[in-house]
Amino acid sequence: MGAPQQTATFDLDDYMLWEAEQNERHEYLNGEVFAMTGARDAHNTIALNTASLLRSALRGGPCRAYIADMKLRVESADAVFYPDVMVTCDPRDRGPEADLAKRHPTLLVEVLSESTAAYDRGLKFERYRLIETLREVLLIEQDRRHIDLFRREDESRWVLESHGPEGSFELVSLGVTLTLDDLYADVEMLDRGAR
Repeated sequence: MGAPQQTATFDLDDYMLWEAEQNERHEYLNGEVFAMTGARDAHNTIALNTASLLRSALRGGPCRAYIADMKLRVESADAVFYPDVMVTCDPRDRGPEADLAKRHPTLLVEVLSESTAAYDRGLKFERYRLIETLREVLLIEQDRRHIDLFRREDESRWVLESHGPEGSFELVSLGVTLTLDDLYADVEMLDRGAR
């Protein structure tokens, strides 16, 4: 997420109308609009790999996978986000009223970069947890082969499962098993120097 775009504020419905006319993507949080910045090759490759694997595994069933340009509207958080990958299995996310934004995801995926990791793990994840239908959040690092999978155990408890640099893990909410080799296929890890 980038810097605030304007000092003017929108309500959520005004933002949705405004955003539909923009050339760039913007996330919305509590009346503020934030420009989305471009992503590195590794980020895009990991997101595309993840979406492709999920689409293939879910084909023919009630769940649909979406990539970066589909909005997620979280009214209880007064927010609209663009998750890197989203899966919804809810029939309310089909039809004309859900054409521009989904509201009932089962899985959300974020590919972490140095500039967005704190936000994705913090404020954004806090907002995501307000979504009643959400069962899992997958955070994939782009600079090393590592994932954190958060799974909802009950209304207030999320359990963390970490994997890397090898191996497989199950997205229990979807009945899908993925491998880190598949997530990171064709990704060249850049030497980012000492941190």
